Amino acid sequence: QVQLVESGGGLVQAGGSLSLSCAASGRTFSSYAMGWFRQAPGKERECVATISWSGGRIYYADSVKGRFTISRDNAENTVYLQMNSLKPEDTAVYYCAARKVIGTTIPRDYDYWGQGTQVTVSS
Repeated sequence: QVQLVESGGGLVQAGGSLSLSCAASGRTFSSYAMGWFRQAPGKERECVATISWSGGRIYYADSVKGRFTISRDNAENTVYLQMNSLKPEDTAVYYCAARKVIGTTIPRDYDYWGQGTQVTVSS
C-alpha cells in the first residue's frame, strides 16, 4: 500500500510560480513510477508529467514542457512538481499518482492517488 498526500497548491497570478509536493508513505516508494495529473472542471483528467522510479526517464505534456519540472527524492519519499510561468489554463486540481515500475500517461494505469490540491491561476 502507498498513501499519497499532495501539498503546495494555491492562488497565483499568471506568470507566477508554484511548487507542489507529494509525500508518500511506505518503504517501497523507490520502486514506483510517479505521475502528476490535473483535472479542470468539466474536463477529463490529463497527465502533466511522469518520472520513472530512478528519475532517469521523464515525460512532460506538450502544454507544460519548458515550464514545469518533475523531480523526486527517494530518500524523502517525495515527488515534486515545480511550475513556472503559470497560465490561467493551468488552473485545475492537481493529483499525484503511483504505479509500479513504469509510468504511463493513462490515469487508469495508476494504482494509488492522492486527494488532490487546487491550483488557481488568475489572469
